[in-house]
Formats: sequence, C-alpha cells, structure tokens
Amino acid sequence: MFVSGEGVVEGPMLHADLDSFYASVEQRDDPRLRGRPVAVGGGIIMAASYEAKAYGVSTPMGERIARQLCPDLLVAPMRPKVYMEASRAVFEIFHDLTPNVEGISVDEAFLDVGGLARLVGSPSQVAALLRQRVRDEVGLPISVGVARTKYLAKIASAVSKPDGLLVVPRDGEEDFLYPLPIERLWGVGKKTSEKLHARGIRTIGQLAELELRSLSETVGKASGRHLFALAHFQDPRPVERGRRRRSIGSQRAFGPGRRSDAELDQILVGIVDRVMGRVRDGGRPGATITVRVRFGDYERVTRSRTLPRPTMATETVLRISRELLLGLRPLIADRGITLLGLTIGALDASGTTQLMLPFDAHQSGVLDTALDEVREKFGSGSVRRGVLVGSSDGFDVPMLSDGM
Repeated sequence: MFVSGEGVVEGPMLHADLDSFYASVEQRDDPRLRGRPVAVGGGIIMAASYEAKAYGVSTPMGERIARQLCPDLLVAPMRPKVYMEASRAVFEIFHDLTPNVEGISVDEAFLDVGGLARLVGSPSQVAALLRQRVRDEVGLPISVGVARTKYLAKIASAVSKPDGLLVVPRDGEEDFLYPLPIERLWGVGKKTSEKLHARGIRTIGQLAELELRSLSETVGKASGRHLFALAHFQDPRPVERGRRRRSIGSQRAFGPGRRSDAELDQILVGIVDRVMGRVRDGGRPGATITVRVRFGDYERVTRSRTLPRPTMATETVLRISRELLLGLRPLIADRGITLLGLTIGALDASGTTQLMLPFDAHQSGVLDTALDEVREKFGSGSVRRGVLVGSSDGFDVPMLSDGM
C-alpha cells in the first residue's frame, strides 16, 4: 500500500480502479491461482495478473507467445457474467459511500467525496475505507488515486498500482506530476509521443515549460491546447453523476488463424443478438452502428454507419453490420482476424425507433419482443438462431466503456 503526505486536497476527486480485474476475479474464486501468473482468455490473452505481467505477458497477446514468455502461465477461460456481477457489487459500494459516482468502465470510476469530511473523514480516509470495503465485501484489490482534479486522480491511481492508495495534495502537484513521462498524460499516444521525443521532450515537466504556441506547432492546435491545460493542472470537469451510456457493445476474441465467411457471419449474428437484447432492455434505441475488427497483426480498424433515426430492431442492425463487415473482408482475408466487435451508439433516451417498412418493422419488433420475453423467463440460451446451434459463444465481452 502506497500513501502520500497529508497536504490539503481541494475539491477531492477519487479515481478507483480494480487491479487486473478479470485475473483478480479468477484468483479470488480459485485459491490455487493466488500468487501465481494467471491469464484470462484462450488463444488471445484478454487479461493478465501482475505476476504474469512481470514476465511481459500483456493484452492483446497470443497465448503461444505468452507461454513462451512465462512457461508457468495458468490460463483461465473468460466468465463474463461473473465479472459483471463483481463489477455491480463494487459499484454498489461506490454508491453507498457517495451519490456522486461516474462510471468509466466495468472496473473503474470517479467519485466526488468533497461532502464526506464530517461523515467519514479526510479524502485519504474515505479512500482507505473504500479499498477496505471492496476487499472485505467483494474480495478484490483496488487502487485509488485522490487529487484536486480528475486527470490527476487517474494518474495517481495508475502510479499507486498494484493495490495502492496515493493522495496528491495541492502543494505537491508539481512534485508528483512533472517527473512523470509524457505518456502519462491523456491524449499522448504513440504518434504524439514520437513528435515530442523528437524535440527532446520526455517528461511532463519539460512539456510544461513550452509555450502554448510552440507546443501547438509540434502536435497541432487542438492537442496543444489540451496538453498545455493538463500540464498546468487545468481540468475543471466535475464528476458526472448518473451519466448514462453513450453506447452498448460486445466483442469476441479468438486465436489467430483463418476464418471462413460463414464462420464470421455466425459470430456476427451471435454478437448482434446479444447487443440488441441489451439495447432493448435499456429502452434506448441507437442510431450509429460500428463494427470493430482486430487483424492478425493486432492492428484495429472500425467501420460505422449512422441511421436516419435510431432503432432497436435486430434485423436492421444485422443487415447493416453484415454490409460493414463485407467491406472489410479483403483486409481480413489478407491479414487474418483475432477479434470482432459491434457497438450501437448515439443512444436515444426518448424511445423513438426507426420504422423502415411498416409491416416488416412491426413483425420484427414483435419477434424481438417475444424472444426477449422467452429469454428473460427461461434463460439466454433457451432460444437461439439456427445458425448458432452447436456453436460456442467464445469469449464475448460486454463493452461498457461509457459508464455503468
């Protein structure tokens, strides 16, 4: 456990991040895995414990390469439902501490704890209590960063990993942030870091010494303004309490190798069925359909299409998803594929749905509703499309990156 000094933290933000979430759940549930290098997935590594990361195992990585790096690696199959249950239990603790919670993904969130001083104590005491409750009630390690702004809190939680707590006081912000590499700043990816490295800029402190004009000439105006603000501790964003998801998605990873058009279509059908069930369950139709592919060399590409009006109809989304995937087939044939995903975005809270052809849309809506009711009553596997009978669900992972 790692804790900073006791300086004053104004407007305290907590960033709570579960450590190696999937792998930690597996270690929690199977005592034989504790303290040992563990990976989750199969074919492609979806998560790795810190013991495995010490050998260089990372995501996404092929299992064969991971085993070469770590011969003693233990690989557990994905259990998405178990992970979602653990996530919900952790978020219940977040909401029990404060109503000001902003979910970022299934395993991390921001919490505004500015109003808990009299009820609980200082920000560091709130963070310590949160970590203890997650450990005692859910059985998982969690790292927490506490700071005046969101981005500082997020960096603090990352620095404190694994299983740590780091408080950044107002009078210690420069001492904490400026020695860190520029890659720690939000928005600094490979291309941006290369441009800055070419100018000899490697730390956030060196970046902070640049004038805005000079920085913008190097990385562009928008990126320059963004990085300049962060390097000077300008991040006024509040915790967005009750923020709703902007998208719902799911993806399936599989090992390297060639996949026939029929196999890919079968996988896509299963993903569309699952995603659209979640869309209808939330009562928020979506207008933007995005197909995501990761090639055999692990490079990713997406293709999207936006409908004139949002929809909750499975057949509409399946038809467009097939068209988007068809456009990627030449690249897949040349480079292989290790992941296929689908996201429905631009979710509409009004419930207004797209009606393409009155009779077909009505029949499709009735069928979707009937199937949803059967699955709700008898289980998700009680009704399946004929093309999916006998197939494996593989490693389907809900994509909830826009909040809980």
